Amino acid sequence: MFGIGSTELVIIIIVALIVVGPSKLPQLMRSVGKGLAELRSVGSDVKSTLEREVDRAERDKDRQKAKEELNRKAAAEASKEKTAASSEEKIVASKPSKPAEPADTAEISEPGEASNPAESAQTVAAAPAAEDGDAATQAKGPSA
Repeated sequence: MFGIGSTELVIIIIVALIVVGPSKLPQLMRSVGKGLAELRSVGSDVKSTLEREVDRAERDKDRQKAKEELNRKAAAEASKEKTAASSEEKIVASKPSKPAEPADTAEISEPGEASNPAESAQTVAAAPAAEDGDAATQAKGPSA
């Protein structure tokens, strides 16, 4: 137990018997036993408390590492998204934009309209003249 052999224990008991006396020796042994039991319980309480605190510290450290890992992953994903977005913008910016092709008048014209650009220009020029002629007719009055 304490590195005390049986012969040393016998010597300690004989000395205690001589010093304390045979009538008070049983009480002394009970008190020493209770003291040792109390000491053991305090020791085990201290040990369990230390183990709990060490475990708690390890859990906190693991949680902190996990949070840092998540933050690093989130930052990496965000930088990847930014990089992807900027590379897409660069690709879009680097593509030459096609000039607008002139509209084909034949495709745009509605049924009944002239499909030849020369005819449509003549039609547009003739329309104001007809309106002017109508105005002149109205100014002269009704013809007989």
